[in-house]
Amino acid sequence: MRPGGFWLHLTLFGASLPAALGWMNPGASGGWNVGVGESPAEESRSLDVTRREGLSSRDEQPASCGKKLCGRGSRCTLSRETGEPECRCLEACRPSYVPVCGSDGRVYENHCELHRAACLLGKKIITVRSKACFLKGDPCTMADYARLKKVLLALQSRLQPLHEGDSRQEPTSQKRLLVESLFKDFDADGDGHLGSSELAQHMLKEQDLEEDFLGCSPGDLLRFDDYNKDGLLTLHEFYTAFQVVQLSLAPEERVSVATVTVGLSTVLTCAVRGDLRPPIIWKRNGLALNFLDLEDINDFGEDDSLYITKVTTIHMGNYTCHASGHEQLFQTHVLQVNVPPVIRVYPETQAQEPGVAASLKCHAEGIPMPRITWLKNGMDVSTQMSKQLSLLANGSELHIGSVRYEDTGAYTCIAKNEVGVDEDISSLFIEDSARKTLANILWREEGLSVGNMFYVFSDDGIIVLHPVDCEIQRHLKPTEKIFMSYEEICPQKDGDATQPCHWASAVNVRHRYIYVAQPTLSRVLVVDVQAQKVLQSIGVDPLPAKLSYDKSHDQVWVLSWGNVHKSHPSLQVITEASTGQGQRLIRTPFAGVDDFFIPPTNLIINHIRFGFIFNKSDPAIHKVDLETLMTLKTIKLQSHGCLPQAIAHTHLGGYFFVQCRQDSSSEAPPQLLIDSVTDAVVGPNGQVTGTPHTSPDGRFVVSAAPGSPQLHVQEISLRGEIQTLYNLKVSPGVSDVAFQRSFTQGDQYHVYATLETEPDLLFLELSTGKTGVLKGLKEPAPTGPARAWAGPRRIVRDSGLFGQHLLTPARESLFLINGRQNALRCEVAGVKGGTTVVWVGEV
Repeated sequence: MRPGGFWLHLTLFGASLPAALGWMNPGASGGWNVGVGESPAEESRSLDVTRREGLSSRDEQPASCGKKLCGRGSRCTLSRETGEPECRCLEACRPSYVPVCGSDGRVYENHCELHRAACLLGKKIITVRSKACFLKGDPCTMADYARLKKVLLALQSRLQPLHEGDSRQEPTSQKRLLVESLFKDFDADGDGHLGSSELAQHMLKEQDLEEDFLGCSPGDLLRFDDYNKDGLLTLHEFYTAFQVVQLSLAPEERVSVATVTVGLSTVLTCAVRGDLRPPIIWKRNGLALNFLDLEDINDFGEDDSLYITKVTTIHMGNYTCHASGHEQLFQTHVLQVNVPPVIRVYPETQAQEPGVAASLKCHAEGIPMPRITWLKNGMDVSTQMSKQLSLLANGSELHIGSVRYEDTGAYTCIAKNEVGVDEDISSLFIEDSARKTLANILWREEGLSVGNMFYVFSDDGIIVLHPVDCEIQRHLKPTEKIFMSYEEICPQKDGDATQPCHWASAVNVRHRYIYVAQPTLSRVLVVDVQAQKVLQSIGVDPLPAKLSYDKSHDQVWVLSWGNVHKSHPSLQVITEASTGQGQRLIRTPFAGVDDFFIPPTNLIINHIRFGFIFNKSDPAIHKVDLETLMTLKTIKLQSHGCLPQAIAHTHLGGYFFVQCRQDSSSEAPPQLLIDSVTDAVVGPNGQVTGTPHTSPDGRFVVSAAPGSPQLHVQEISLRGEIQTLYNLKVSPGVSDVAFQRSFTQGDQYHVYATLETEPDLLFLELSTGKTGVLKGLKEPAPTGPARAWAGPRRIVRDSGLFGQHLLTPARESLFLINGRQNALRCEVAGVKGGTTVVWVGEV
């Protein structure tokens, strides 16, 4: 037995090994106690390990022993006399040489032997963590032995200096070369093994070492580190003695792709292997995950694997692992997240007269991109394709050129990918105009009159605009009364001959209500979409300038400035917004808020937990819980010199795009990327600048600014990687952006952008980069102190998931664009100051 060598072995592998092999005393009745001094955590981890070592594979405990707890070193058996379960000392332990020192002064081969001896002797024996037990009477202490090895390496580095190429390697590689050189010098006969005579010869050459280390000599290398006790040291044992870490990673394992379905858990295991391997460090976007208290990534396991619970699309992306201190050898795990399809059909029901065209639309999202098929009354329509019946946009639109009575039926849209399927029905009724069925009434009278409208808030009240007919269907004048309070929509001030309305911001609440802010009146109006009337007013703090609807919690957030200088800002929340009445107004505890951001929902992401608030003079953004209205975390941006001005988000890879404020004397700073998994700044978003806008499905990011000639287009891949598609020159800058679904490719989008100083409308086909300009539009409404709370100088609004129209206001008119034809639809004159617009659809 070589106690010194095995003590060194334990030292090299860390103090956790003895604890990991310890036993726990669960309160056995033998009267003896073992292992005092070990922590409860260590004991609980070691219970199963030692139990497996102590029992032979052929011995199994009787079923009646299930509730009988025996102390360490013993096991439960049935008494031959009574047949009852009782605890008996182990007959033998499994062979394992992991030496431990007992409080009785003896060295035991392993923990099991120590516990067995305590059981047999009936006395208390605990493990002693002391070198003295192993090294009794040894003139060479562990401290001296460690210094000996350092001096041997120092002498070797002077005798055999590294070559120029080797000296440029990292320290771990240099140490390995130095140890190999020392081994070769010791190995006099060159047989790859070091014997006692070879070590003794070297000892004679270095006589001064004996004096320095009080009896330690190169010969102690064999005494301490000959682990297989064969009287020889191999290069591998020599590496271990000098703690040379040897790591390996197979070339085919350098990149590993893992695919998991959303909502499930996954485990990423690091393939970096080697002797004396330090702990594994996991990183995402360059940030170490091991030291973060993350909700979904919270357990690295005993094998240093990465555990992700309840995977979502924000978790997709690249994860790297490497041994601590050895970053040059790393493995990349590409985590792909599959999402079952989610679909919406439009319209759910429609009635048409014979001879007219009809379209049934189906929008599907999922990862991988779902494939769409249609059934008519249970039969596949793909076998019935003709000039009369055709599929458009990758099957997402079923078009019937001239409907006949036999086209009446239930059309089922089925979206399918490798992880799931979803389906919904769009019903079509073909009937004469004289026959008013329920479906006819619902679609013609209710559908057209209530849904699919632009609500324009202008100087002259509220305009309800039908885009297909290009007609104003309803006009709520400033003098009209609010239903519940009987106040005027826009009260006339004393001495004013006219009473222009002032609007700041508006939001659509589940296509049932519109909340719109009136800054000069310090209130928010609630518009009933069904009745097309103003239902009530809600008093809020002075100068409400921005509204945002939190669909996940059914609440409207209201940012008020306090005054035109924005010196007393406040945030309030209107709860139960979709009820239309009985709402509560809650004052939040946030102070000094300049702006806030609530990530949007879509078909895949239908619940949002967190929002962000920021002050444009403070280099930080603050993460808040949307349900409790409490601040959770502050993400500091000071090291990047970023004062936040605007934020966008994509659920693919979980990125936030932060536009930084531009100083008047400098160029626009690049956007910052923030990882929503770690809430850490990843770094600049390349050279991209401007206000970010993300497409409804989160796949595209378009960034532009009013004062910049650059328009940047990026795409987020289904692996969560950001790729720049192209950068366009746009003169003289972009005011606002709207996304329009492609009518030829179901998974693509087009972009319409208003220009800052020109009336033209820019068109961009994202998939190809093809651009165009729609001319013939008029100048936008002027900006000034009277509209200090206004948003972009010229807005552009789309018409939702299935719409094909866009609206942009001019000084005294509205322009409607037909997105399908990419052409100007019409101008609606006589609408002044219509700078606040909301789309109300049926889906």
